[in-house]
Amino acid sequence: MSINTSSTAPVAPPAPSSESLELAITGMTCAACSTRLEKVLNRLPGVEASVNLATERAQLRFVPGTLSLDEAMAAVARAGFVARDARHLEREAERARHQAEWQVELRHFWIAALLSLPLAAQMPAMFGWWPGGEVVHDLVPRWWQLLLATPVQLWIGARFYRGAWASLRGGGANMDVLVALGTSMAYFYSVVVTFSARHDLHVYFEASAMIITLVLLGKLMEARAKARTTAALDALLRLQPKMALIERDGELIEVAVESLKPGDLFVLRPGDAVPVDGVVEQGESAVNEAMLTGESLPIDKRSGDSVFAATLNGNGNLRCRATGVGAQTLLAGIIRLVEQAQGSKAPVQRLADRIAAVFVPVVVVIALLTFAGWWFAVGDFQQALINAVAVLVIACPCALGLATPTAIMVGTGQGARAGMLVKNAEALELAERIGVLAVDKTGTLTEGLPALTDTLPAQGWTRAEVLAVAAAVEQGSGHPIATAVLAAARADGLQLPPTEAVQAVGGMGMEGQVQHDGSWQSVLLGSPRFLQERGVSLPDAFSDELAAAGKTLVAVAVGGVFAGLLGVADRVRADSAAAVARLQARGIRVVMLTGDHPATAAAIALQTGISDWRAGVLPGEKAIAIDELRHDAHGAVVRVGMVGDGINDAPALAAADVSFAIGVGADVAIEAADITLVKNSLHGVADAIDLSRATLSKIRQNLFFAFIYNVLGIPLAAAGMLNPVIAGAAMAMSSVSVVSNSLLLRRWRAGR
Repeated sequence: MSINTSSTAPVAPPAPSSESLELAITGMTCAACSTRLEKVLNRLPGVEASVNLATERAQLRFVPGTLSLDEAMAAVARAGFVARDARHLEREAERARHQAEWQVELRHFWIAALLSLPLAAQMPAMFGWWPGGEVVHDLVPRWWQLLLATPVQLWIGARFYRGAWASLRGGGANMDVLVALGTSMAYFYSVVVTFSARHDLHVYFEASAMIITLVLLGKLMEARAKARTTAALDALLRLQPKMALIERDGELIEVAVESLKPGDLFVLRPGDAVPVDGVVEQGESAVNEAMLTGESLPIDKRSGDSVFAATLNGNGNLRCRATGVGAQTLLAGIIRLVEQAQGSKAPVQRLADRIAAVFVPVVVVIALLTFAGWWFAVGDFQQALINAVAVLVIACPCALGLATPTAIMVGTGQGARAGMLVKNAEALELAERIGVLAVDKTGTLTEGLPALTDTLPAQGWTRAEVLAVAAAVEQGSGHPIATAVLAAARADGLQLPPTEAVQAVGGMGMEGQVQHDGSWQSVLLGSPRFLQERGVSLPDAFSDELAAAGKTLVAVAVGGVFAGLLGVADRVRADSAAAVARLQARGIRVVMLTGDHPATAAAIALQTGISDWRAGVLPGEKAIAIDELRHDAHGAVVRVGMVGDGINDAPALAAADVSFAIGVGADVAIEAADITLVKNSLHGVADAIDLSRATLSKIRQNLFFAFIYNVLGIPLAAAGMLNPVIAGAAMAMSSVSVVSNSLLLRRWRAGR
């Protein structure tokens, strides 16, 4: 039996057992940067940090009182980067800052390209691609080459020197070290040759200038592609309207959405976007909630129904009272979860992080060995130098650092558009590995809106008496069954007796005192098992027929004596059977866990196509059942997922490897779950698993491309088979190819 206490799906952060801090980081250029900064932050006492290269964010969790913002920012500065408190950054201001930086980078690129163009124009002659096949090295006079290459190397390329110095000062080495070292070797060697008038030796100004120009081009393309990875989140941010029509002192006035407060009345005209979360007080209309749930059909709304920010009103007029504004809206919660997931790391990224930590020093050693080997074996200093430069330039770890986070960013964004809110990257990775899915019954397989169908009084009791006592005890509960009992009592116009000391017994029922026959008597209400455990005898004949019909049984006892039995029917969701079949087709074993009567569970299982179910399971026992399901019939360990919507599902959700909360469920279930399904359908679980598989497929492809690029490129460069300029172009395009491959995830659609 699931306890559903909310008709909305607010997504608010739980009270943390530790404090958290998010920092915006400036100055990271490759995976080595993010890995080194993460190590520096994790050395701080009591700190657990995660640094994301793609989002340029550092997430820190720490024991309260052990770390201040100034201490964290100082640690980042010591590592060679600049940190800002991300909590106080306005999104529009950040976008403007990035746009300004983009314009500066674009201007620098075009200057570098114009200065490098004459140098690049002579490259065909250097390779013998010239009329007659003649090799010409100084098509552009050397002093002109020096004049053209110097601004590119020392002004445009100064960013690489600054980055390299900051990295080395912080105790590490990054991509800037490789670029600065490689281009400096080519440039300063050429300067020495030019000033010494050694016309018998070649100069390589074109290599240093073209490498810097191509790296800048790659960075520009990478930044543009990375901006597209957050397109889904930006689309969500643009949904919320800026203005709202509110009613004050009987007049309609238009105000900024930010000025609305809980309790304010706002008016929705046909076609208006809902400004904040609220409850309809007057009017009827259909509201399109596709932007939040992915459900294309409009939802009918009338008095008492909830509306959510950024959804679109249909043809009717509605008067609503605001319940959630600002950061308390469902939309704000979705954005918060998407940002949290995009900033987190998937376990698959650990391999890339370990490699990145030692990558640059290893490459420098390989370059030195290449230089020494060629000079010793061939005796050609120039050839040894140029091959060492090629090794340094080709070995950029950028693609390695972007392989995982860019795919996660696109995947979580697509999930949000489809009504799936992923709390962290680990959940997205593990979802594809689920072998067993445990499913709650009420509110998950069923609609969670039961109605009272039967009242069977015991001897000496009337139907009205049993229903009145049950309704009196249930009137303080928000459980769907309590709502059904109260609705039936009100429909019959019953007078409810006084009660006192009423309290809920988690996952079992209610207990308290009721005034009956002129005296206060104890009352128990709940599952037949609950009453039996309290020593109340129940006639089996009463329950078998109702349970066999798939109805939930609610037993009532007054003064320790059985008084009657209520039968409550909850319709199976129309798409539950199809969703179960879809999950089973993916090789997932679906198991239903419910606190209901075995006969009721059997009836629901038959309707939904579930062959494996467990009935009479208490809330604490659900978590135990999750552990038991981790071993299959052969003793092998399998990943277990859990789907639920109620308070009593929270322990099982927390115990599962991956947990899913139906969006209209209780807040505590949403917070315990790894993935929240805004749409009330089990199909969302299948969609989440499909999205996980698609995202992990892209991550594996990206990691393969990043690894194979370096595995092939470095040996080719060391063998003298790769010109430094070609190496620079390949290095620049490697990151772009990885990000572009991640962007293909934008084609993914739910339900395919």
